[in-house]
Amino acid sequence: MDLLRFVPIKLTAFLIGGILIGRQTDFDPYVALSFVVFPLLVLGILFIKQKNSDSLLFGICMGLTTLSLGILIFTLSQPKNHKDHYKHTDFAGQHVWHIKVREVLKSNPYSDRYEVNIQGLDSLKASGKLLLTIEKNNSPKKLQVDDELIVCSQIDQVRPPLNPYQFNYKKYLQNLGIYHRLRPRPNEYHILSDRSRTIYGTTAIIRDKITSKLKAVGFGKEELSIIRALLLGQRDDISPKTFDDYKNAGAIHILALSGLHIGIILMLLQFLLAPLERLPKGKTVKLITVVALLWAFALISGFSASIVRAVTMFSFVAYALYLNRPANTFNILALSMFFMLLVVNPNLLFQVGFQMSYAAVFAIVWIYPLFQKLWFPKTWLLQKGWQLLSVSLAAQLGVLPISLFYFHQFPGLFFVSNLIIVPFLGVLLGMGILVIALALLGLLPNFLVFFYNTLIHGMNTVIAWVAHQEAFIFEAISFGTQKLLFSYVLIISLVLICSQPTFKRVVAFLLGVIGLQLWVSYTTYKTSKKETFIIAHQTRNTVLLHQLGNHLNVFTTDSVSVTGMVDDYNVAEHIDHVEYKPLQSAYKVNERSVFILDSLGIYPPKSIPPDFIVLTHSPKINMERFIDSLRPKFIIADGSNFRSDVERWKTSCIKRKIPFHHTGEKGAYYFNLLNH
Repeated sequence: MDLLRFVPIKLTAFLIGGILIGRQTDFDPYVALSFVVFPLLVLGILFIKQKNSDSLLFGICMGLTTLSLGILIFTLSQPKNHKDHYKHTDFAGQHVWHIKVREVLKSNPYSDRYEVNIQGLDSLKASGKLLLTIEKNNSPKKLQVDDELIVCSQIDQVRPPLNPYQFNYKKYLQNLGIYHRLRPRPNEYHILSDRSRTIYGTTAIIRDKITSKLKAVGFGKEELSIIRALLLGQRDDISPKTFDDYKNAGAIHILALSGLHIGIILMLLQFLLAPLERLPKGKTVKLITVVALLWAFALISGFSASIVRAVTMFSFVAYALYLNRPANTFNILALSMFFMLLVVNPNLLFQVGFQMSYAAVFAIVWIYPLFQKLWFPKTWLLQKGWQLLSVSLAAQLGVLPISLFYFHQFPGLFFVSNLIIVPFLGVLLGMGILVIALALLGLLPNFLVFFYNTLIHGMNTVIAWVAHQEAFIFEAISFGTQKLLFSYVLIISLVLICSQPTFKRVVAFLLGVIGLQLWVSYTTYKTSKKETFIIAHQTRNTVLLHQLGNHLNVFTTDSVSVTGMVDDYNVAEHIDHVEYKPLQSAYKVNERSVFILDSLGIYPPKSIPPDFIVLTHSPKINMERFIDSLRPKFIIADGSNFRSDVERWKTSCIKRKIPFHHTGEKGAYYFNLLNH
């Protein structure tokens, strides 16, 4: 099927192109607006004069208009282009912030975290988002959605990762429109008693009431956490073990309330409301009812980004079912994506959930029919099993490159967990909605609690068994942007060949194979010639990384705690062999000497003054005398030192005009090596 013959798909592709261009450039809003106005005028003139929208010139102008629209909406979405955004004020230093809790985020062992909207700054109206972090020991109570606070504090930037190839939380938050965070002490904030109520706060109260009702009727702790994830979109109390089991079993999508769940709920509603079609204009009444119930479910689930995205997409799918034209499914999906990017937020394009949702749905709609043509079993049981397996394979094929790109792992038994769980997911969701309704009415019988609790427990048990088949979990897969693009070239061309083989499609597939092989060969060669020496950052530990080709030497005082850091580095740099070694007192790096000065405070010999001094574990030294004695060219302090010592050393280095690098402030230090 030639997808590009669908006009909505073409327009969505141009809109995405414009958003990508807007992200790479820095246009003024008026300049971006002029980009839209000019082709739009030409488009209007052509439409009036030619009255033919099929001409090549008309199509080019339509594409340029949509491309320019993508640039404009991305430009307007940037905070600096909002007049009342706090970034247009002098927000440095201590200020009075009036904030409102928008979302309660998952806590860590030490603090509670919230996404907050700015209501005012120093008695002036202001807008924007912040990350609010409050230490648990200093918090009288956990905040709720719609709580309003007056905070007298300063904001600071969210730090980028301090070590190479670690998760960039700063970039993740920026895609959500969050650029700074507040970390007030107990005496720096006050919770207002008088607050305005929003729809988000109302739904949070409803969810809390549902949770308390379910707790009261005797659901197990683990089972309740899964119920809240499946039906309320709340994953904050799922235990790490259970979460890892679902991830390793390839079933993490079951816990993320998104397209899969809304699609199943849509099918349930289509079935349950089928009698409405017998009424006058019954199909229209049914469509309105289905869409209204989907959005009611989104409302109770808190209007999270993933649920709004899924409900929007399947509202369009419901319309496609109403039209009863299966060929329109691609158009409808493209229109839903166009609507989400244009009206809701163009930054959704850069969120993993958005990418995976649409990749999975497009793959199912496009690839699933091809699997069904390959084999049509004669028995009903085999038919249903093959249909479920086909859906799972199609979805997995669509999201596989994205999954490898972001998560670098592939659960080999994903089809087992999906074959076992997905057929019953409709039952779990339908029964869960019934359980919640009866619990709220106080009519929930004990046998239904026991039965539903047993079902959830059984699902957890199956997922745990699949997850523990570690031989089928493929981890640490190096997969960059280039491999992502080549993989989709291969998948798309292969699907096209399977649907209708042509010479051009076969050539495209072969070029994709050759391109992928050439890129792998190039990266392998590049890695073999690379040498890197890094002083990494880790609290209470010293870590030195020396890469020589695809071999990595890790010098550290604690090898156990650096596993995650080393794994991230190995995946990104295609490392095949890792060797842990004890820390030495001195190293030679490109004929320059590096001396490790630890807590013992033993100076290097004056006869061979080192070029670089690495301070670890807070040695007791007088920095100014130390500098005068050895005259080092550069001083580095890693994460094992006390911050008070680091600040004192930094002051002395500034006074003596010696370059100073603290890994806790500036990140890992890279030595300038001449690669082969």
